[in-house]
Parts: sequence; C-alpha cells; structure tokens
Amino acid sequence: MDIESKINLRTGRRMPVMGLGTWQLTRDTAGTVRHAIDIGYRMIDTASDYGTQPAAGEAIRTSNVPREKLYIVTKIEEIDDAYEASKSYVKEMGLDYADLILIHRPPETGAGEDLWKGLIRARDEGIARDIGVSNYSMSLINELASATGEVPAVNQIEWSPFGHSMAMFSYCRENDIVIQAYSPLTRTDRLDDARLAQLAEKYKKSPAQLLLRWNLQLGTVPIPKANQKPHLEENIDIFDFEISEEDMEIFGSLNERYSALGALPYD
Repeated sequence: MDIESKINLRTGRRMPVMGLGTWQLTRDTAGTVRHAIDIGYRMIDTASDYGTQPAAGEAIRTSNVPREKLYIVTKIEEIDDAYEASKSYVKEMGLDYADLILIHRPPETGAGEDLWKGLIRARDEGIARDIGVSNYSMSLINELASATGEVPAVNQIEWSPFGHSMAMFSYCRENDIVIQAYSPLTRTDRLDDARLAQLAEKYKKSPAQLLLRWNLQLGTVPIPKANQKPHLEENIDIFDFEISEEDMEIFGSLNERYSALGALPYD
C-alpha cells in the first residue's frame, strides 16, 4: 500500500485510500491544496459549507497532475436542491464533474429522500461519478435505500480510535459502503494521550501518523486536514510501517465514543 493505492467502491470505481480535508483551511487554500497534490495526495475533500471550493478548484485546475488522476469530493447541504446545487458547486470549482458528491448531513425532517433523488439524477447525468452521504446513521441509510433502491457508496463520518462504532463498521462492510473518516486526528484533542504516546514511541512515528495508519489497516479512508506543509508531509508518511494485530486491538480498546463535535453524529 502507498499513497497511490485505491479502495474499491460498490459501483466498480475506485477511491484513493487517503485524502486531504479542507474544512477551515482558510490560509492560502489554493497553495496548500496545490502543494498537497504535488507531494502525492490524490483526493481532495471540500464543500460549499467550507468556503474552500473555489480555491480548491483553482489548485486542481493549475496542478501538473491530470484531472483524471485526482479524486474530488464535495457536498450538498440539507437546504439545497440537490441536483441544482451539484451543478452549481461543480461549476464553482471550474470542473466538469466531481468524483463523489455527498449529502453533507441529514435534514431534521428525516433521511432526505428528495436530496438523495437529486444526487441520483446528478450522477446519472455525469455531474457526479459516485454519490454518498455524510453523518448518516444506519437507520437513515436504510431509509434512503428502501425509498430509492440506491445504497450510498460512501458514508463520511467522524472516526478515530477514540470515537468509532464497530456496529457501523460491520454494517458498512455488509452493505459494501466505504467509511471516509473525517477528524481522524481528533482535531488534535487526543494527540497527547499517554497510551497513544507509548505506541508512537514503539513504532518511531508521531501520534498523528499512528491514528492515520490505524484507519488504513482497518479499511477506512482518512481525510485529515493540514494547514502547514510539514503536517501535510507528515500525514502521508505512513506507508513504510505496519501496526501489529496485537496493537490494532489496543487501538480498538481506546474507543470511548469521543467526538470533537460533542457526540458522534451517526448514533
């Protein structure tokens, strides 16, 4: 496995095993995304809600890496007309299509069947290659699938050793849904955990690198955010070691349902 490795989606297409998140990436967004692409990142995650779509699009268009080798994720909001918003957001990035468009979060009124139908239309018309959801529970995903016959390719959720759900993990495996892990570094809140520090010392890697490597070995797809070049470089330097099965179990034991948001949004 390396930074060019990909994971299979239920649709037959493939997604990079790791990406760059752009939430709150407000300092020279275009330059940061361009540097990330230059050093090997091939997936960029953005959203209209983040305000990073225009700059991310600029970096993608001016990169030396061909568009077809990049994987671009964006999201529609729960108040949007999903089809029209998909067209608008892709245009805002100056692109012809997005590789993946997600419903950013479920609306308060339920699963968002109309949003999902709008994304299905966007996919069928080539605006998106694949479609999925974010912050969705198992029951809400079931509602979408029951209403349309379409199962999301991806559920993007908060996910780290300190806060995750093996019930969700098993559900996604059974239904061939890839978990994208946002805030995989706990927004730095738990990087000083003593148990994590011991493991980092053992592997001669940083705590952040261990958290990301845990995701890779679990089969989830981390999308860490980084503002600084050293952190961008540190985060992808995780393909030259492997966490042992014994230590993967220790990582699993760290789970305390921690959430940087206050509660895991898919419970």
